[in-house]
This record gives sequence, C-alpha cells and structure tokens, in this order.
Amino acid sequence: MKAATLKALMKARADKAATALITDLESGAQTVVVDGVASGDIAMGPALARFVEDALTADKSMTADLNGQRYFIQIFNPPRRLIIIGAVHIAQVFSAMAAMAGYEVIVVDPRGAFATEARFPKVTLSTEWPDEALEALDIDKRTAIVTLTHDPKLDDPALKVALAREPFYIGALGSRKTHASRVERLTAAGISQQAIERINAPVGMDIGAVSPAEIAVSILAQMTAALRRKPARAEP
Repeated sequence: MKAATLKALMKARADKAATALITDLESGAQTVVVDGVASGDIAMGPALARFVEDALTADKSMTADLNGQRYFIQIFNPPRRLIIIGAVHIAQVFSAMAAMAGYEVIVVDPRGAFATEARFPKVTLSTEWPDEALEALDIDKRTAIVTLTHDPKLDDPALKVALAREPFYIGALGSRKTHASRVERLTAAGISQQAIERINAPVGMDIGAVSPAEIAVSILAQMTAALRRKPARAEP
C-alpha cells in the first residue's frame, strides 16, 4: 500500500467519512473513495462506481468482476450510532433491538430515576441535558437521533441540535397534533421549514403499532430504510 493511500485512509477514519478501498486483484493498484471522491491509480468508471455505492450502502466488502477485471472493494464505514432522548418504556425495548441490529446505543435523560443501569443494562447512559449531551457526541452521517419523551423541555433542545447537524435519521414521538405544536415552536425558534421537514414525525413506519415493542419495530424499520435506501438511478 502506498503511503498516500494509507494517509487517506487514516484521515477518512479520523473524519468519520464513508470510505472504500478498491484494489485491482491482478495489478495491485489501489484507489480510495471518500464520501464519493476517488483518488488513486484505478479509473472510476460508472460500473465500478455503482459497485462501490452498493458496498457502502450494504456496509459489506465485496468483489466486483467487470468484464474479467476483478476488484476487491473493502469498506471502512464509521460505526452506526443511535442516540435516544428519553429513558422511557419504549426506549428500553428500542435500545435492545437497535443494539442487536448493530448500533452503538446512547440513551440521554437528565431524569436520573429513569436513566438507570437496571433499566438499561449494557447501554451507554447520559444524564446531561439533551442539547448539551448531543453537542458533545460529535453527531455524524452514521448517527440516528430519536426523541421519545413527549416533553418539549427535553425533546425540543435535542431537535434543535440534531437539525443543525447531519444525522442520517431524526425521529420524534408524538401524534400529528403534537407534532404540529412542535413545528410551531421550532419555527418560532428560527428553524427553517426545510430543516423541520427532516424530522420523521409521527416517528416510525405506519404499521398500526400500539405496544412499546411494536413502536420500536416501526422506528427501527424506518431508520433502516433511511440508512439503506439509495436514490433511484437514472436510466442510461
């Protein structure tokens, strides 16, 4: 591996950028793709670019065979994180499901009686105020943020920070009426309509969920769709 290639990989890791290392299995030539930008010795044609896009979306390294030319695409995606605001009943089930799906889970709730290790075993807990916690957590494009408290004093500060960053998913629990009031508050606080539209609310896919477990399933499904779905490709 060339020094420049290693340096690019190390920088991408430090920047928490979506990264692919492409290696020509015959010649050994390599190219690094960081957030869609390629640098190296392999020309990035449309077909190879599609393989890279598929591998990054699937979080899975793979071999690409293009007219007999074989490439190994090694993925170095940052870890996925879920930050839950509110150590409520839904959060107990949701945090366990998300951990099983491969997320690092962080539950934020300044109410110490709710955010306890007994209620959330093996989960990182923060009892800081939500906006302060999020400011310190270095939100990136591999982070999902879900507010579950129904309390504007907790949810709104978290949403304001989330909307100023680039998490791949933002969700907020509450009915349409509750969300309408939330939109009014965020608008009054100077948040643009375009930014507010990034909030998935009512949170979760519409599967008729009622119980905490069902609601957790609906949210995780919506998060997965946001993470895995790709824009439709234009026909050649």
